[in-house]
Amino acid sequence: MPIYEYEAELPGQGCEKCMRGFEYLQGIEERPLSHCPSCGKRIKRIISWCRAAVIEPLAENAAVERKIGEYERDGRYSHAAELADKHSHKIKDSVLKERALENYKKAGYNFDAGVEGDT
Repeated sequence: MPIYEYEAELPGQGCEKCMRGFEYLQGIEERPLSHCPSCGKRIKRIISWCRAAVIEPLAENAAVERKIGEYERDGRYSHAAELADKHSHKIKDSVLKERALENYKKAGYNFDAGVEGDT
């Protein structure tokens, strides 16, 4: 069964649920909802962004991942951290950013210590 998204038909009118938008599971043959199931105000079905479950990495991303792994296997954590940090910023990947932070820690960088001069 498909999941459809709905939102309030008129901006500023509706409950918290339909003002923010919500998902609704319904059969493909069913008519679209016209009223919010919570407050009864008019709603409209909106076009959803397509969200793929499987994302094929670009060749560059795969090459960077391989290089980071190579640095990690060799114990060159500062190199792995720097590459992961730079690439995570470029592709806006928070998981890769966390990996960079872990590698910085393994390389001996201490992010928990305060900046000199702080009291």
